[in-house]
Amino acid sequence: MTATEGPSAGEGAPATGGDGPTADAATGPAGAAGPGRGRGDTVAAVVRQWRAVHPGLDTGPMEVIGRINRCAALLQQAEDAPLRRAGLTRPEFDLLGALRRTGHELTPSELARETFSSGAAVTKRLKQLTERGLVERRGDTRDRRVAHVRLTDAGRDLVDGILPEQLAYETAVLSGLDGPELGELAALLGELLGQLEGRLGTLRA
Repeated sequence: MTATEGPSAGEGAPATGGDGPTADAATGPAGAAGPGRGRGDTVAAVVRQWRAVHPGLDTGPMEVIGRINRCAALLQQAEDAPLRRAGLTRPEFDLLGALRRTGHELTPSELARETFSSGAAVTKRLKQLTERGLVERRGDTRDRRVAHVRLTDAGRDLVDGILPEQLAYETAVLSGLDGPELGELAALLGELLGQLEGRLGTLRA
């Protein structure tokens, strides 16, 4: 396992714990983790192991990307409680949410772009949501190959009913961070995301 991969969602290692590495093992170059930061998390242990194997390499990127991946894995493992109670997966809710927040019909290809999903995945989810009566499709009058998707009244009511509860759930998940920390984290992640969205194609080339 590399730090950039992180433990899979199925692995049961906790994100924090008293038996983890010390703060010295967790900090990056020049104490990048800061006092009290990164203490005992699983990525710190991975980074410490890589430093032992390759002491001359800068493992700083692992400490960022590895923790992002690990957080994502843990959040997926925990699932979204309000969505689960409503019988929805996160990708299904994202589709419904895209239709609700844009306020108009979208084609499957537009939904794929809005939700960062593949066309095949969107097609499968739309079939399930249509069967539940949450969305409906209509053919394009000029091109029968194109479908337009919109929320039904039941779909709109479901999204509007779940969203406050989902936001409260996410607030609880982030309750260990105070307001200024959340704002700083959101800004840093936003900056990183903007850079990746603009440069990822170049990095893959």
